[in-house]
Amino acid sequence: MEDNFNYYLITDPKYYTNNKTTFKEKLENTLANKRVDIACFRDKISTNYEELAKVFLHTCKKFNIKQIILNENLELAIKLNCGIHLTSKQFDKIKLAKDANLFKIISCHNEEDIKKAIQNNADAITYSPIFETPNKGKAKGVDELKEVNEKYPIKIIALGGIIDESHINQIKACKTDGFASIRYFI
Repeated sequence: MEDNFNYYLITDPKYYTNNKTTFKEKLENTLANKRVDIACFRDKISTNYEELAKVFLHTCKKFNIKQIILNENLELAIKLNCGIHLTSKQFDKIKLAKDANLFKIISCHNEEDIKKAIQNNADAITYSPIFETPNKGKAKGVDELKEVNEKYPIKIIALGGIIDESHINQIKACKTDGFASIRYFI
């Protein structure tokens, strides 16, 4: 099961900065010291997003990351030919991503979202928040995660408050396809 369980890194400018050189150094350090199968560039505040995205893609390719993804910015993902992590407000963009032949993952927070993701042919979803995490609402817990994983035929990546090995082991016990985190990889 370990080989099919994905470790999904999500960046945050609070930890990685928007300075190209520092960003690259911190990302390289993370990729050298932690297992990362999927990596997502997520930055909602920097004005040099495209420049940082290019550094991110180049660095991830250097470390042979299986799936390299941009968060939210479908136009840039198409331009750079990488995967896309869509927000729960972007279901209408799944078809555009599919037409561009991109890997597409979408954030889901309830069963209605999951059904919509399946209907729209998303490749995978993140389901969150699983554990308590700042400003993300009530935690769903591992029992609910296990239930939706058994119920729906889509790859599910657990997200939210996953910061240590005990959390990862609880997620693995649910037999999901992996977990995503910002803080675990810091």
